Amino acid sequence: MQCSIYKSNKKQYTYLYLAAKDDFSHIPEALLKLLGEPVHVMDLDLHPERRLAQEDVVEVLRNLEERGWHLQMPQCEEGLGIEVRH
Repeated sequence: MQCSIYKSNKKQYTYLYLAAKDDFSHIPEALLKLLGEPVHVMDLDLHPERRLAQEDVVEVLRNLEERGWHLQMPQCEEGLGIEVRH
C-alpha cells in the first residue's frame, strides 16, 4: 500500500501517515489544529514485511485501511491531549 508521510510543524517527531496523498478530509479537526500545517516528508510503499523504525507496520496498515490515516507520536510523549474517535 502506498502512503504519504507528513511531519507536524508544531509537534516535534510527530508524523501523520495518509492513505491518499494530501487527503486530510478524514483527519479530526482538533488533531489538525494541534499538528499545524503538515509538511510532506516522503511517500512510502508499506507491506507487512517492511520494517519501520518506531511503528508496527501491521498497525499502520490497519489504520490506513480502516480510517485513512495513522498518527506517529514520539515514544516519550504520552499524548496530545485530544480524543480520537475511530
